[in-house]
Amino acid sequence: MRILQVNKFLYRRGGAEGYLLDLAEQQRAAGHQVEYFGMAHPDNLPMTYARHFPSHVEFEPPPTDPRGRLELVGRMLWSKQAYDGMRAVLADFRPDVVHMHNIYHQLSPSMVRACAKLGVPVVMTLHDYKLACPTYQFLDKGEVCTACVGGSLTEAVKRRCKDGSLAASAIAAVEVRAHRLLRAYDPVSRFLCPSAFLRDQMVAAGLHTTKMVHLDNFTDTDVPVREGAGSGVLFAGRLSREKGVDTLIEAAALLAPELGGTVLDVVGDGPERAEWEALAQRLAPEAIRFHGRVSADEVRTLLRASRVSAIPSRWYENQPLSVLESFASGVPVVGSAMGGLNDLITPAVDGDLVPADDPVALAAALRPYLMDPELAQGQGAAARERALARHNPRGHAQRIEEIYTQAIGEKGAA
Repeated sequence: MRILQVNKFLYRRGGAEGYLLDLAEQQRAAGHQVEYFGMAHPDNLPMTYARHFPSHVEFEPPPTDPRGRLELVGRMLWSKQAYDGMRAVLADFRPDVVHMHNIYHQLSPSMVRACAKLGVPVVMTLHDYKLACPTYQFLDKGEVCTACVGGSLTEAVKRRCKDGSLAASAIAAVEVRAHRLLRAYDPVSRFLCPSAFLRDQMVAAGLHTTKMVHLDNFTDTDVPVREGAGSGVLFAGRLSREKGVDTLIEAAALLAPELGGTVLDVVGDGPERAEWEALAQRLAPEAIRFHGRVSADEVRTLLRASRVSAIPSRWYENQPLSVLESFASGVPVVGSAMGGLNDLITPAVDGDLVPADDPVALAAALRPYLMDPELAQGQGAAARERALARHNPRGHAQRIEEIYTQAIGEKGAA
């Protein structure tokens, strides 16, 4: 099968890019031919069709001059560069299927129309909530908000939920509204949703309801598994407000007097790091360690040394890779009972779920693991079994291939 993978960035920038590159590796190993299409970027990996990529453009921060802003808005709504480039790649590579990922802003769904013109089926993985939420995350100035799911997109403008800016919020809302009016995503054969929560939100918003498919993400399961029970709690992720690490720090401070030693290891970086380091210094300086940004191998090493992972998010996570990596390493997870975390964690089996923003409840959920090594080992083994059964790379790639085959068959019949 000839597969064209499409994403605005084509280097390991975040979860979507890592997923795309790892999936392509699995597909090549299975004997498929895989090529890429995206935006020109200095960090991109070497790409066969780079000469056809639309030019590099930055949206964060946006240009300050009116003309530059107008050009950006035009590109968000319908990129002729992306349309022409996609047609050229389709004509040369002649893929059986195009798999799109994060194409918003820098690329636009003009490429979907190019595929439809040439009769090439499109499958699209939804890595966030963009089709239903102009600001991607169901957040309004840091607080959970789904106003645009059951209401009008003008809610985004009224609330100024994009960085508190009226102009930025209006542009984001216009982008989503225009694409709906243009029926820009109608030619997509399947929308793949990593969590049932994401799928249900898209359906609630009335978006392509018969095309939404829940398909779990995957992680590398061929990794060393934790030996013994480990010790302490690990958080690995971005240090930004929606991740709720301040709640975890407060929970660790509650546990510190009865446990002693290091209770919590925090891995990652982000805008809240300095504030949260100061909070940890005030509440429990001897019990909490910040490691900053470390390599993937170092994360795995810290993970295997931990007793339990914590995901104290205060927003609707989709299907965070940190949970899958914990499960693959045989480590149970305690997380907030929000969004896709409810799909992933089964209380009393492979972890526990607690209300967000409740350090007392979080401490109470973590305490049994820290006090009972056998509990942590038993639930860690169950977590590992789930990773092998539902999140292994080969099984995921096979399921994707089945979806491709369905999309190709439907396109041919049409």
